[in-house]
Amino acid sequence: MNNNDVFKKLRVALQLRDDQIVEIMELVDFRVSKAELGAFFRNADHPNYMDCGDQVLRNFLNGLIIHLRGTKEEPKNPQEVLAKNKTAVKNNKKSFSTTKQDKPKTDRPKSNKPKATKADDKKPAKNFKAKKPAPVVEKFKFKSGKKSDS
Repeated sequence: MNNNDVFKKLRVALQLRDDQIVEIMELVDFRVSKAELGAFFRNADHPNYMDCGDQVLRNFLNGLIIHLRGTKEEPKNPQEVLAKNKTAVKNNKKSFSTTKQDKPKTDRPKSNKPKATKADDKKPAKNFKAKKPAPVVEKFKFKSGKKSDS
């Protein structure tokens, strides 16, 4: 099991998003972009795959300790931090699965255009046939340079 596998398993077990991982890394003054994180979490045979080095994993684990436990000056309860994270994940999933009824109506200005009447809703006649478009390639006779007897 390599560092990428450990990193992936921690991400899934703790239900962390990329932006949260970036914040955790910044707690220990280690800068990493979302693109680099994406490269760590890719499949090993993907062209953009990148090996997660020992330094990256070490800094993530140190940042994770500070994120969950807090500092000596401001200690945190890890269970509360994980519970907040789970509720945030649930709320995020609910926001993606909103239905048409759940979406708030916006106050759009009404247009001055009158609504269509039955006269405007004319349908084409039943015997109406659309014209076939002209062929893109013209018909031509292929000449291979051989003389034909016909």
